[in-house]
Amino acid sequence: MYGHRGLGFSLKNAATLAPFNSVAKNPLLTFNRYQSTLPEKIVNSLPTKLQPYARLSRMDKPIGTWLLYAPCTWSLGQAAVMGMTPLPTTCYYFSVFLVGAWLTRGAGCTINDIWDRDLDGGVERTKVRPLAAKEVTVKQAVTWLGVQGALSIGVLASLPSQCWAVGAASIIPVLVYPLFKRFTYYPQAWLSIWFSWGTVMGFPAMGLSLSDPTVLATSACLLTAATSWSMIYDTIYGHQDKADDVKVGVKSTAIKWGDRTKKIAYRFWGVQTTALIASGVLSGMGPAFFASTFYGMYRLLRMIRKVDLNDPQSCGSFFRRNLKNGLIIGAGCLLDYIVLLYYTTM
Repeated sequence: MYGHRGLGFSLKNAATLAPFNSVAKNPLLTFNRYQSTLPEKIVNSLPTKLQPYARLSRMDKPIGTWLLYAPCTWSLGQAAVMGMTPLPTTCYYFSVFLVGAWLTRGAGCTINDIWDRDLDGGVERTKVRPLAAKEVTVKQAVTWLGVQGALSIGVLASLPSQCWAVGAASIIPVLVYPLFKRFTYYPQAWLSIWFSWGTVMGFPAMGLSLSDPTVLATSACLLTAATSWSMIYDTIYGHQDKADDVKVGVKSTAIKWGDRTKKIAYRFWGVQTTALIASGVLSGMGPAFFASTFYGMYRLLRMIRKVDLNDPQSCGSFFRRNLKNGLIIGAGCLLDYIVLLYYTTM
């Protein structure tokens, strides 16, 4: 996920993200392999010429992929319960959506960095990105985008045909998001729509038609919940860069809402909680889903209350810990499905 300014990147880890020749060019970077995460170590182990492309797609920061994937697990799990989908089919589509999330998030990050290559140089946290640091050219980045786009289309083609138009529609918010941060204070709204699109695609992927009123209503509830969730975490994430963003002319909800962010986040939290519960009722989910939803939302509420919007480290910690909330809800969906499948096959 690229997020407001490329979700999942922190300056203190910038040295571990740059190839050795970049470190030499930038005295602010100090390589320390012992502080690297596993994804960073994997990227750093690649041939030097390939590392900028991996970092362009944020392969060293996979949290964005997981944030894109989490809402997919909500829809896939609920669709599996509604349609009593066979276990092999369910496992297959959970895997396909994970690969798709990884590829499309990487392509989105590349698009974002192509548009923002001049702006990123003026933001402390993003000035070491491959395009801003001139480790790759625009032409090379566009070529890499083409590769990722082709692979993403291949994944989409592996889904049922009723998913194709739905999946193609998600391209629009991906392309226009980087432009919106220049003209409106609500680029997060566009990003949130894209990061929630899996809640729509999960149902037709599992063989359920969106023309069915119950399926459509369930999908709409999940889309509302996921969009609200994304608005919360991406706005709080954006508070890390608000000072630099004002200087370079980038707009965001973090700047627009300012000290009102928590008050507004509580409202989105209420919408998300209500929409999740409604989706569970509509889809006939069991106790595992509702228990995981209440726990995940209680956890998110406490996190909103405790985060310090004027402390970049606190905002970054909120963003990273927030991922668990989405995965907890997805696990509840999956557990209900497995229990139901077990009892219906006994």
